Amino acid sequence: MKVLVVKLSSLGDVVHTFPALTDAMAAHPGLELDWAVEEAFAPVARLHPAVRNTIVVPLRRMLRKPLKALRSGELAHIRAALGAGRYDVVIDAQGLMKSAVVASLAQGTRHGFDRASAREGLAALIYHRRHHMPEVEHMAVRIRKLFAAALGYSLDGRPADAGLAPAPQAGMAYLVFLHGTTWPTKTWTRAGWRALAEHAGAAGLDIRLFAHGEVERARAEAIAEGLPNVHLLPPQTLETLAPVIAGAAGVVSADTGLGHLAAAYGVPTVGLYGPTDPRLTGLFGPRAVELKATRDCAPCEKARCRIAPQVTEGPPCLADISAAEVWRTLVALRA
Repeated sequence: MKVLVVKLSSLGDVVHTFPALTDAMAAHPGLELDWAVEEAFAPVARLHPAVRNTIVVPLRRMLRKPLKALRSGELAHIRAALGAGRYDVVIDAQGLMKSAVVASLAQGTRHGFDRASAREGLAALIYHRRHHMPEVEHMAVRIRKLFAAALGYSLDGRPADAGLAPAPQAGMAYLVFLHGTTWPTKTWTRAGWRALAEHAGAAGLDIRLFAHGEVERARAEAIAEGLPNVHLLPPQTLETLAPVIAGAAGVVSADTGLGHLAAAYGVPTVGLYGPTDPRLTGLFGPRAVELKATRDCAPCEKARCRIAPQVTEGPPCLADISAAEVWRTLVALRA
């Protein structure tokens, strides 16, 4: 059976598709599966053993400069790649107009969420088969059910499995702190990270940090200052970060895509959630725990804190979470 999956972005959404791929691979031995994905996340999509080929769709870049994409022939190349052969099934696992349009360029019966359960209801008009998967469960569960309906198998008795495994730990055990994130309100305090690093140092654990951009690098340097067990990694790519995360003894993560990858690997992962609600799109894995804000105003789903608008890092809802609580949770997960 030949299947095309369309899940363009983001990193967390890509990782949340992995359990469905594992299900499909087990249900259909010899499955040939291609994945249409944004170029930034193609290295992550390739991590899953079911993926035969990735069709890179640089949609964000092309929308920024559409004339250049047209003149360069890049758009024609993508259309040719998607339409090169016929698929038995095409699954849009994203439910957006942009993903539905990409799916329409492929030859095959198109499946997706129905109008009531797609993120953008109009996308359902492009599918041949529509499936009702209400947004009342975690996204990974909904995608598993979508794949099962599209490919004709049952999930009964089939445990969720992302298809990844932690890497064997070599050398001194280390933790990874994923401190960087897109919203200022999703960040934890520098004091919290430093106190957590001190707990780890007392337990004989190294810490590995990385940074993307000047703001994150300044935070990482402040976390590492004067702590001999904290090491700032040189600039990384997704290809080089994945094995670092897979080989970690534990991960503590702000609400960011790499935290989802750590959870998928089965690495003990503690997620810190303040303004965002993890119920539908939080960590999904066998050794993952989310510590959530307890304030009445959380989750607010805002990039700027209403009660402390002057705060640029570590809003009150996340500052409430103590390093001692995070450490206790991580120790329990590792045990």
